[in-house]
Amino acid sequence: MIIAERILRLVSGEHAGTTVPVRIHLPEKMADHWACSYEIGWPEGMRISSGFGVDSVQALSLAMQKVGTELYMNQHHRDQSLAFEEPGQGYGFPVPKPLRDILIGDDATADGI
Repeated sequence: MIIAERILRLVSGEHAGTTVPVRIHLPEKMADHWACSYEIGWPEGMRISSGFGVDSVQALSLAMQKVGTELYMNQHHRDQSLAFEEPGQGYGFPVPKPLRDILIGDDATADGI
C-alpha cells in the first residue's frame, strides 16, 4: 500500500518533460524486523528497494534516506535535469549525514532533514 508519493520531473536533456514518481509504501512487519519499500520511476526503468529497521519508524526513516541518496547520486541530478518544484531547489528527502555537503537549494538550508 502506497502511503506517500512525490512527483519529480526532468527539466532538460533527452527525457525533458518526463515525470519521475517516488512512492513510499507502508512499512511491513517481517519475522524479526520491519521493511519499508519504495520505488522511483526513472525513465530508464523502475528502481525498487527497501529500508529496514527494528521498528516501523526506523524502516520508514531509512527508506526516506535511501530515496534521498538515490536521487542525489543519480546521473539526472548530476546533469542538473532533475527537479521537484523549481530546478536547483532540492527534492525534499533526507540523506545520511555524510552526504549533506552535496545538498542543494531548500534541502541544503534544511540540513538534509
